[in-house]
Amino acid sequence: MNLLSMIPSNMIDLVGYIGSFLTSITFIPQVYKSWQSKSVGDLSTWMILIVISSTIVWLVYGFAITSGPVISANTIVLILSLLLFYFKLTFKKGE
Repeated sequence: MNLLSMIPSNMIDLVGYIGSFLTSITFIPQVYKSWQSKSVGDLSTWMILIVISSTIVWLVYGFAITSGPVISANTIVLILSLLLFYFKLTFKKGE
């Protein structure tokens, strides 16, 4: 008998949603700072593109296994990453 089998599935889902929430909010401070300062010069375009790509893969996986926590976290991270990418394309360097 493993430890996870002793935990009710709704508690495991709750842990998943808490983890997905915490993962999702990690980008909020950077998006807000970039929007406020209109500066993203220190952000790597490659890093943003890798995050977008990995998030899309995680979304495909989340939908394949119908995992709410995986889908919710990666949907939010994808939106925030796309915002950072948009800022990277539109904000002029040095401003």
